[in-house]
Amino acid sequence: MRIYGTFAILLLSLSIMSYGLTGAVSAQSNVPPISVTTDFPAYGETGVIGISGHVKESILSEFNVPVIIKVQKDDGSLVAIAQVSLDRDGDFVTQITPGGQMSSAGEYTVTAIYNKNEGSTSFNYTGGSGGTVAIPTPEPTPEPTPEPTPEPTPEPISEPIPEPVAIVEPEPEPEPEPMCGEGTVLEDGKCVVAQEEKGGGCLIATAAYGSEMAPQVQFLREIRDNTVLQTQSGISFMTAFNQFYYSFSPTIADYERENPVFKEAVKVGLTPLLTSLTILNYVDIDTEQEMLGYGIGIIMLNIGMYFVAPAVVIIALKKRMK
Repeated sequence: MRIYGTFAILLLSLSIMSYGLTGAVSAQSNVPPISVTTDFPAYGETGVIGISGHVKESILSEFNVPVIIKVQKDDGSLVAIAQVSLDRDGDFVTQITPGGQMSSAGEYTVTAIYNKNEGSTSFNYTGGSGGTVAIPTPEPTPEPTPEPTPEPTPEPISEPIPEPVAIVEPEPEPEPEPMCGEGTVLEDGKCVVAQEEKGGGCLIATAAYGSEMAPQVQFLREIRDNTVLQTQSGISFMTAFNQFYYSFSPTIADYERENPVFKEAVKVGLTPLLTSLTILNYVDIDTEQEMLGYGIGIIMLNIGMYFVAPAVVIIALKKRMK
């Protein structure tokens, strides 16, 4: 009987231990690879949107791969994009200021992408010129009937005492601020490199040349901000281009960081584009017609360099081989 009792106790202990291990494994497997959330469910026009999240340790890359943050409207259009670095615990934090393309009220979706894993959340935006928020009208409350008050006894009027005249001292003249060159701004009395606002960047060129401060990346940024975005047609072109470009550029940028050979090939492929864009530094674009003319000309030039010229070379080689 003692043997049977001991065997029953051991069997019961093993069952309890296996149940606990199964529950722990199940809880671990339910953790998503990447999670993202906002600090509030809704924001107004003057609020700052705080975004934070966590990447599961099992999918962390040995390379310094950033998390791509995309903010989209309910119709799927892209309004902001940013790259956020992870800390040692796999956490990431960033902020986005409403404005620009985020001007209409509605529901917005935040998507975090890391190594082809995605996590998303949503929030409501009530500010901006695109929508209004209904404010409930308070119900009128009955006004109390005022009780009669006795008339005050008039006090004797005293002669006014003249106020002392304040002597205004002249303010010292402010010291002249230093003039900062192109690409720098004045902060705390010093000229520092201007930081690009969140919401846009050339991910492929940044990954190819290794830094946002590389001369090639700064050249592309200056062409976009100082030339293309100075006209309405240029703004319309960049809005449509961003929808197409940011649909695939995060994946290519990640592959550049993982494959040095592919990174060098991208550098070679970007050289004709950078060369053709230098034309815009030698012309004055003051009207919409000039922007359309030069823009279409550069697009046709790049189509010729990237597609027509290689096709002509291939056809010529085939004819010689025959």
